[in-house]
Amino acid sequence: MTFPRDSFDDVPRDAQRVGAHRAQRARFHGLVVLLWWLLAVGILTGIGIIAFLTLSRNETISLPELSPRTEQTQPVVDTSYTVVILNGTWSPDTGDQMRDSIIQMGWDEGAVVPLPSDADDIPTTAVYYSGSEDEAAARGLANALAVDTVTHSDEFASLSDGGLTVVVGTDRVSAP
Repeated sequence: MTFPRDSFDDVPRDAQRVGAHRAQRARFHGLVVLLWWLLAVGILTGIGIIAFLTLSRNETISLPELSPRTEQTQPVVDTSYTVVILNGTWSPDTGDQMRDSIIQMGWDEGAVVPLPSDADDIPTTAVYYSGSEDEAAARGLANALAVDTVTHSDEFASLSDGGLTVVVGTDRVSAP
């Protein structure tokens, strides 16, 4: 079988031409690529700077609206609450001393319940309350005991039957 002649039949059979017959890269090809890359980065950076300066001409900055700060509840000493005392120290007397202090403030002896704690290294004494309606009483008890930390937590709600919980920390341990 013979085929008609075409342009590919006229290709010289030199030993110099091998493979895909690609042209050689220019001598400074890497430098040309680098210069084009730098030009593109420069143009994009310039556009970004101009856009930033244009947009920042607005002299008023609109900040998101913040919710108004709520007033802190006024402390009220309310002796109708049950107070559970968790002794978070290594000293067994600290919980009893706290109990005596609370009873001296007017609480009934049956309304103040001292219990041992799982931990004996709680650093700071704190008063916990479970309902938002209990915050005033918790702050009143904390103020009377000179305790700075008053926290809303449901962790002790079942233990104190919805009352207040005082976790006594090592800051209340008397020096031996």
